[in-house]
Amino acid sequence: MAEIDALDARVAALSDADLARGLALFRTKLGPAEAAWLQTCVHCGLCAESCHYYLADHEPASVPAHKLAQVAAGFRRHFTTAGRIAPALTGARPFDRDLVRAWVESAFGRCTVCGRCSLNCTTGVDIAAVMRAARGTLTEMGLIPDDLQQIVATTLATGNSMGIPRADWLDTVQWIEEETRQAVGDPAARIPVDKHGARILFTVNPREPKFFPLGLQASATVLHAAGEDWTVAGEGWDLTNYGLFNASRAEGGAIAANLLASMERLGCRTLVIGECGHGFAAARWEAAEWLQRRPGFRIISFLELMDEYFRQGRLRVDPSRVRERATLHDPCNTVRQGGIVEPQRAILRRCLADFVEMTPNRAGNFCCGGGGGQLSMSRYRDKRLQSGGVKAAQIRATGARIVVAPCHNCIDQLMELNREYKLGVVVRTVAEIVADALVPPAPATQPQGEP
Repeated sequence: MAEIDALDARVAALSDADLARGLALFRTKLGPAEAAWLQTCVHCGLCAESCHYYLADHEPASVPAHKLAQVAAGFRRHFTTAGRIAPALTGARPFDRDLVRAWVESAFGRCTVCGRCSLNCTTGVDIAAVMRAARGTLTEMGLIPDDLQQIVATTLATGNSMGIPRADWLDTVQWIEEETRQAVGDPAARIPVDKHGARILFTVNPREPKFFPLGLQASATVLHAAGEDWTVAGEGWDLTNYGLFNASRAEGGAIAANLLASMERLGCRTLVIGECGHGFAAARWEAAEWLQRRPGFRIISFLELMDEYFRQGRLRVDPSRVRERATLHDPCNTVRQGGIVEPQRAILRRCLADFVEMTPNRAGNFCCGGGGGQLSMSRYRDKRLQSGGVKAAQIRATGARIVVAPCHNCIDQLMELNREYKLGVVVRTVAEIVADALVPPAPATQPQGEP
């Protein structure tokens, strides 16, 4: 309850000057499109069935149009003539403490910024973009849940979201390298560090070295099997960027700059973002906007790279090695908002004996409930798990025993849903499936007649 009290206390303590500053901040975050979207909603309610929050709780406050209306109310009251003259008729409200509380609840408490409502809006309103503008305003006002903002602060202070010291990172890499050598039976297998001029720089979610080393080992196994010229960085190796979640352009840009600096320092040609939805979206789509400069190198997802390997004939797999039924979860930032839809499916069809899709799938798939920084906001844990019931039902309907999820935030949420809803599944990355299905190279044969 301490977190709830702290955030609520900050809202209650807002002065009139604080509110005026917040309103001015919000106005700076609205371009012509956002301003138009705030005026476009016709309140048809058809977006309700698109939202996993509403499907889970059926509360009016969870309808996307209602959440949009909370943000639009302040805009109409202060920035439109109709809202100033006839606030009751236009749904306009003053930007006061009560409205700020509604913004916090709508933008952080009942939204993962997954964008599914935007796809289903009959008038084309990008509700996710409006929620990001509200989040960015609240962040700059200091009205963001402390545990979410702490991850951003840790990244800015230490270079990675979990505060892993450089020595610990390098020790972990060395240990995983040794494990990979044993697993592939090749003493030449390596996880190169700071290899200048390598073709690709591979980036990692800190949860792998910290909690899921087998995930990093699987990635290293795939890269070794493909004969890739690759490296990880000793500094600036973390692909996560919670600036996407607090919607701070300055902080998101500063974190993104770490990866760009590593690329420039090492002179690599392609930046590969490991299996992480928001990490890919931040690096591939948002960084250029935040930093106002276009990277001079290619940025791709590891999913795209593995798909390229298969199309080039660089990986050999046997689907009979993974026989249990598996399904695929589509991370929102990778698929719906990132455009990486088919590579993971092409990979899994090659590697699995029994692959089934969820319904719906691809861009229409439901958020797992862990996106938008929800996993880090303890005050909304119960609502997060409740909203995840929609994903749990999707999984159960497939009859799958393996859920493949190319995103660690999704994996963490799915593991919690597995326990909460007793799904009896195993959650894996795409790289882990590929590594399990790999056919080891045939041992070299000795010439006839030699001992």
